[in-house]
Amino acid sequence: MAVMNDAVFAATTQIAHKDALAVRNAFLKYDLDEQAQLLVKMPVSDALAILHECPLRHVQILLDRLDELKQEVRARQLASGLGLISSEVEPTGHYLENSVLNHVKERIGWIVGLALMGIVSGLIISHYEDTLSQLVLLAIYMPVIAAAGGNTGSQAATLVVRALAMEEIKSRDWLAVLWKEFRVAMVIATSLAAVIIGRVIFFSGDVVLPAGMTLDSIALAIGIAISIQVVISTTIGGVLPMIARALNLDPAVLVSPVLASMVDITGMMIYFTTVNWMLGLGH
Repeated sequence: MAVMNDAVFAATTQIAHKDALAVRNAFLKYDLDEQAQLLVKMPVSDALAILHECPLRHVQILLDRLDELKQEVRARQLASGLGLISSEVEPTGHYLENSVLNHVKERIGWIVGLALMGIVSGLIISHYEDTLSQLVLLAIYMPVIAAAGGNTGSQAATLVVRALAMEEIKSRDWLAVLWKEFRVAMVIATSLAAVIIGRVIFFSGDVVLPAGMTLDSIALAIGIAISIQVVISTTIGGVLPMIARALNLDPAVLVSPVLASMVDITGMMIYFTTVNWMLGLGH
């Protein structure tokens, strides 16, 4: 491959919007392999600025070339940034043109393994049958625990995956991400707990309660359990993509199924441990 002009390469790393067309023209003077190599070396944001000015057909050819050069991660980052795919989990090629086997290979490993882990949730629930038998009201809010943790964790994970793809953050920034997501989670958890406590108090008046137990204490226990679950799920959802990237795994493939399984397992443990401790059940 011909030696690339260092001056042109340096220019591509400091792209102003007004210079995008000029840089695009300089970029297109190289042959296809040299263009692909430049896309690998330059920051994602600069590569996207160039590709936005290129014909769509040429962009697709370059993404295919990156795949051939074993640069699948960079190809998916660019495709995601250009809006050609909505996440890094999707194959970079045309959805209908990719074989069923390729799609299955992308997804099945984690799904099967984590489905087996789902048995743990069932075991946890069966362990706390005495708790549920003493206060049936708790069963009504079990799906709320799982949904709250899953939704907040998924939101955090989606934002971090996108930030990683756009190179707004690096794996080494995990502590800053953890601290930010923890603060966000605290606000969300407090708001959600207030809603759930109000829901229990105002709409569960006809429930028969064990002797010596008040609806207010039950509502508070459920609210605190949900708060803890939201905080843990959100912080895990924020850090998990960075762990995946540090281990050279595709965050979008890994995060969703792993997070779902972790939320199911931790959610049930947090829920029953908290209400047992606060209400004195299961004794």
